[in-house]
Amino acid sequence: MRQSAIGGISFARLSRLATRELPHLVSGLALEAAWAATHVMLYPLGLLSAPSGATGGHRRYDLSGLSPEQRGLLHHNVDAAATPILLVHGFFDNHAIFTVMERALRRRGFQTLTSYDYGLLTHDIPRAATRLGETIEYLATNSGYERIHVIGHSLGGLITRYYVQRLGGDSRVHTLVTLGTPHQGTQLAKAAPLLPLVRQLAPSSAVIQELAEPAPGCRTRFLVFHSDIDPLIVPSSNARLEHPDLTVHNIAVRGVGHLSMPHNGGIAFTIARALRQLDHDGAATTLNA
Repeated sequence: MRQSAIGGISFARLSRLATRELPHLVSGLALEAAWAATHVMLYPLGLLSAPSGATGGHRRYDLSGLSPEQRGLLHHNVDAAATPILLVHGFFDNHAIFTVMERALRRRGFQTLTSYDYGLLTHDIPRAATRLGETIEYLATNSGYERIHVIGHSLGGLITRYYVQRLGGDSRVHTLVTLGTPHQGTQLAKAAPLLPLVRQLAPSSAVIQELAEPAPGCRTRFLVFHSDIDPLIVPSSNARLEHPDLTVHNIAVRGVGHLSMPHNGGIAFTIARALRQLDHDGAATTLNA
C-alpha cells in the first residue's frame, strides 16, 4: 500500500513534526499576546515620558555600586561599555517598547543608551532616515565617539538601514541590530495600500528595491534577528537580510513573536555579547546563536 505524501514528506512525518513544534508555537503565541496587552498599557506612558537620554562627552567610570558583570565589561573594554547605543522603535510605537531591553543592557554594563521617537506622523522612510541621521550625528558628536550602535525594532531597523546604506550613515553607525525588520518587505503591506508608509513596506516598493541595490564599501555590520512566528512579516523569512555587499549575521529565533522580541532575555544577551566585541573597522562578529 503506497503511503500518501506532500512534497515527498509522508503525512505521518508531517504529523510528528507538527506535534514536536506545537508546544513552542503555542507558548510563543501566548507570550506574544501577553506582551501585546502589556504594550497597550505601556504605550500611553511612552507618550507622557521623554525618551531616555545619554550623557554627552567622555565619562570617567566609577566601579563602585556595579554588579560583577558590569565591572567585568568596564574592566575588559571601557570603549565597548561607553559606545552610545540608540534604540529606535517600530511602526505605531514609541520608546516604551524598549523598557526591558534597556534595563537588560544596562545590567550588563552598557551605560550610554538613548531612545529615539520618530512620531506617528511619519509617512516616508527616506525622510525619516534623514531626520534619524541628524539625531545620530548629534549623539556621536556630543559623546566623543565617531561611530555608535543602533538597535531598531521592525520599521525602526528599516529606517536606520536606509540611513546607513543610502545616506552615508555607515560612517556613523558601527553596528545595526534589527529585530523583526521587513528587510525584504512584507506581503501584509498589501492589505493597506492607501497608507503611504505601509506601501513602502511591500516587497515590490521603490524603497525595498532601492535597498537591494549595490552598497560597496558599507562599513556597518548588521546583526539581524528573525522569528518563525512573526505574524507581521510575511513570509517570515523576509526579516532576513540578504545582500552581497553587507556584513550580516542573521540569527533565527524560535517561538518569539514580533512584539516579544524587544523583551526577550536571550536576544538581549546575544546583543550584549556582540557589542562587547567592539572592532573599530566594523568587521563581523562570530556568534553561536
